[in-house]
Amino acid sequence: HGGKHTMSELITTHARANTRLHLLASVSALSLLAAVTSQAIAKDSDRPTLWIELGAQLDRIDGGQQLLAPSFATATPRPDFEDISALATQRLPRYGIDMDGRLSFQPKGSDWVFSAAIRYGRSNSNKHVHQQTPGVVTKGGLLQGMYTAPGKKVVLLPARFDDTRAEHNESHAVLDFMAGKDVGLGLFGGSSVINAGVRFAQFSVKSGIKLQSNPDLHITHHGTGLKYKVEDAHHSYFASQQSDRTFRGVGPSISWDASAPVLGNADAGEISVDWGVNGAVLFGRQTARTSHLTTGRYFNYNYPVGGHRTKSSYQLSGAHARSRSVVVPNVGGFAGLSFRYPNAKVSFGYRADMFFGVIDGGIDARKTYDRAFYGPFASVSIGLGG
Repeated sequence: HGGKHTMSELITTHARANTRLHLLASVSALSLLAAVTSQAIAKDSDRPTLWIELGAQLDRIDGGQQLLAPSFATATPRPDFEDISALATQRLPRYGIDMDGRLSFQPKGSDWVFSAAIRYGRSNSNKHVHQQTPGVVTKGGLLQGMYTAPGKKVVLLPARFDDTRAEHNESHAVLDFMAGKDVGLGLFGGSSVINAGVRFAQFSVKSGIKLQSNPDLHITHHGTGLKYKVEDAHHSYFASQQSDRTFRGVGPSISWDASAPVLGNADAGEISVDWGVNGAVLFGRQTARTSHLTTGRYFNYNYPVGGHRTKSSYQLSGAHARSRSVVVPNVGGFAGLSFRYPNAKVSFGYRADMFFGVIDGGIDARKTYDRAFYGPFASVSIGLGG
């Protein structure tokens, strides 16, 4: 009986030890889980709930509109003094500046992000190109030249010229209202936010063009004093155009913004790689108001002094106002690097945004043109709350 009693006590003692061990393990696991949970809650409570972002972008602009191209500006061969054509002078500016801002709100303990963003950009150009041959010398208001023989014949060298003035003012504004959810990047860490919302876009393009040309002026005097004869045959041209083009549209948009850390940590600061794509379909109205005038005259002066005699002339003009409902597809994307801190972020990268068929750039008839903006950008973000 004594042996059985001893064996029973050993079994009871062993069972109590196992129970204590299981209890200790359970308490330890619960403590660890509580510690991890409390740390996650603390980090979440420390995370800013509101972010304010300000940035700028240097744009390279692709797009265009129909050029003012009267026959005198495209006739070949071109005058020997012309180095820059009137058509090349009319091209829209190739560079502009964008300014943008974004306000993002992420509630505590939530993977949802709500944001509102605005971007505004403009580009301007004012070109004046004047090309001519060396002008004639004047004295007392009279044309002077060199006589081939005393009292016989003088060949004058008046200036032949082309003159082009082109002024363009273009602006665009884009507003986004988005709601997104952070679905994460799995093993890579970081964030992956899928957004859906509404995009509003507005474009305005105003242009003024003036062309003048006197490509073949030449004057010859025969004789001197009151007995002389003047030979003068030349063309004189003028053309102008004014235009005002707009687009306003709104439609659904989606985007994907992702970020993956590559160096450092979230508490002390880290460097991350950022990228994203976006797309929208804009339903809106496209307008164009244009007016143009072209005149040409041919002068034939072949008699004693008395004034010009116009042999022939012509004039072409037109004015148009168009308005049309259109659908404009829009796609874009960006890639860059960010230097992140708990309550601040500085980002650098390259961004592109393309709007297809957004501008009616025609003169007498509708003709659509794209607009594409792409170039380097930089932004600074500040986190508030938490």
